[in-house]
Amino acid sequence: MKSLFAFILITFCGVVSAQQKLIYAGRLIDGVGDKIQTQKTIIVEDKKIVAVVNGYQAPEAGDVVIDLKNMTVMPGLIDMHVHLEHETSTDGYLKKFTMNEADVAFEAAAFAEVTLMAGFTTVRDLGGMGVNISLRNAINKGVIVGPRIFTAGKSLAITGGHADPTNGYRNDLMGDPGPREGVVNGAADAMKAVRQRYKDGADLIKITATGGVLSVAKDGSGPHFSEGEIEVIVKTANDLGFQVAAHAHGDEGMQRAVRAGVKTIEHGTYMSEATMKLMKEKNAYYIPTITAGMSVAELSRVAGYYPDMVAKKAAVIGPQISETFTRAYKMGVPIGFGTDAGVFPHGENYKEFIYMVEGGMPAMEAIKCATSVNASILGVSDQLGSIRVGLYADIVAVDGNPLDDIDNMGKVNFVMKEGVVYKD
Repeated sequence: MKSLFAFILITFCGVVSAQQKLIYAGRLIDGVGDKIQTQKTIIVEDKKIVAVVNGYQAPEAGDVVIDLKNMTVMPGLIDMHVHLEHETSTDGYLKKFTMNEADVAFEAAAFAEVTLMAGFTTVRDLGGMGVNISLRNAINKGVIVGPRIFTAGKSLAITGGHADPTNGYRNDLMGDPGPREGVVNGAADAMKAVRQRYKDGADLIKITATGGVLSVAKDGSGPHFSEGEIEVIVKTANDLGFQVAAHAHGDEGMQRAVRAGVKTIEHGTYMSEATMKLMKEKNAYYIPTITAGMSVAELSRVAGYYPDMVAKKAAVIGPQISETFTRAYKMGVPIGFGTDAGVFPHGENYKEFIYMVEGGMPAMEAIKCATSVNASILGVSDQLGSIRVGLYADIVAVDGNPLDDIDNMGKVNFVMKEGVVYKD
C-alpha cells in the first residue's frame, strides 16, 4: 500500500519521466545534409524529437525501442501538390453529377490514409470543392487518419478557366459562378474571392494562371488572368497571411504570375529560359508534377478515358513537363517536390522521385526537395522537414538505400507522424 502511494505521489509530482521512443536508424537521411549517416538513435518524446545520438543507445525502463537498423530513415515526406477529394477514373467527369459532398468526403478520407501510409506526412491540397478543409480539420482532431494538410480550398479561375466548376456542363446548368465559387473577373472579384477563401478556412490561395489539361475547355496554355488581377490576388492574400500557388502551363501566364509575386509555379510545362531567370530573381519555386504529366499522356491513349478535347491536350502537354524539368534544374531554378496525386492514383507519389532522378537531379537532392526544401517553402522549417531536435517527430523509413536505387522510395515500411506510429 505504501509503495502504491509513493508511485502515485511521484507520478503527480512529475518525477517519473515521460516514455521515450528510441528509433535505431541503420542509415539516416536527415533532410539537410548531403551524406547518409549510419547507426544513429533518434529519441522521441511525445510529439517531438528530443535527441539524435551516435550509436544505438541502450533503453531505460519504460522506453520503447523501434529497430530500423536494416532500413533508411528520413523525415516525413512533403508533397506540395495533391488533390485528396478525387482520384482518376473512367467515370471521373460523370462523378461531378452523381456524387454528394458526403460521398466525396468518405473517398477523401480513404485517399488521405493511403497518402500517409506512402510516407507523406504533410501535403498541400491545391483545390477541390471545399471538402479538403473539413478533411484537414478532421485529421487535426484525430477523427480520421491522414497527413497534415495545408489546403487552398477551392482554386480560383476566370470564367471558363481551368477551375471554373461548370466547364463542360450543358447551358442550362452552367449559370454564372462568381467569387464565392472561385470564379474571378476583374479586381473586385479577385479581392472578394481571396477573402472568401479566408472566410472558408483555407491555408493558401491557388490560381489557375493558364488553361489546363483535364478541364473540359479547348485552351490548355493561354494566360487566364490579367497581371493586374493577379497582383490584387497576391496583395490581398499576403495581407491575410497567405501564399499564392499558380497552376500554369503556358509561359506568358507564368511570367505574369511570377512578376506579381506568386510563391510557386505548378507544372510549368512550356517554361522559357526567360521565365526561369525571372523565377530565380524572384525566388519563386517550380513544382514540376512530372508524374501527372506522364500519367495523363499514357491515359490519353486509352480510348474513351478522357473526352476528346482533353485527350488531345494530355497527349501533347504531358511528356513536355519532363523535358522542362531537366532544363529548369540545369538553370538552377528553385525546385520543390509535388506530384498532382489524384490525377494518378494516391499512394504512388513516390514515382516523382524516379522521374526527378531520370531528369538529372541526384537522389539526395530529390529527397531534400520533399523534406527540408518544401518545409522552407511552407514556412515551417522550425517544425518539419528534417530530423533535428525540437522538430515534430515525422519520421519514415524505406527498405534498402534510395541513393543506390531510387525505386526504394516506394518501399515505405515505417511511418510516424508527431510521435505516433501509423505503419510499422
